[in-house]
Amino acid sequence: MKILLAEDDSRVASFIKRGLTEESYTVDVAPDGEKAVFLGQTQPYDLIILDIMLPKRSGIEVLKILRSEKIASPVLLLTAKDKLEDKVAGLNAGADDYLVKPFDFGELLARVRALMRRRGDMTPTLLSAADLELDTLRRLAKRAGKEIILTTREYVLLEYFLRHPNQVVTRSMLAENVWEHDFDTFSNVIDVHIARLRRKIDDGFEFKLLKTVRGSGYMLDLPDDKE
Repeated sequence: MKILLAEDDSRVASFIKRGLTEESYTVDVAPDGEKAVFLGQTQPYDLIILDIMLPKRSGIEVLKILRSEKIASPVLLLTAKDKLEDKVAGLNAGADDYLVKPFDFGELLARVRALMRRRGDMTPTLLSAADLELDTLRRLAKRAGKEIILTTREYVLLEYFLRHPNQVVTRSMLAENVWEHDFDTFSNVIDVHIARLRRKIDDGFEFKLLKTVRGSGYMLDLPDDKE
């Protein structure tokens, strides 16, 4: 799951990003409203966290622009303002939830998870391919009933593949959806993580699920397609 965090306080942004990354979310940070608009328009996000008091463009302005362009990602507003009219203004602009600073990270995480759950019809939380399973609520992966221990990046990679089975997944798609927006696609980092993930989910099994599609990318290939 990929999140856009628009927050101009670098310490707050670093704290939130670190916490969300530890929870297996991929996080892009925008330090001002113009950057938030640009990223929101050009990158796919499962959730957007917007501070209202942003430089260049306010969070409310950012929200109105994104909603006017039919960008439907859930939006959680962060603000030091706790007046009712401020909350109403944010919700009327298209926000899905509202959190007043200062807040405990546990509450922020609970709000994030709740917004993700609201998308349950579009985003199933129990994913499977053949005998490979991933419970995204418990962040638990298994193959043939045996638990697989994954790093944060491996978990995010596996979730992306399971949400796109039998599809060729290019390096650009992985860079855009699994890594941050400024990731260097010419490095070998993707290949290294793919190799590690492949060993964990395929070693010891006759049918290999994670395949390399030469010249194109990778595919989570299901046995049923071989029949």
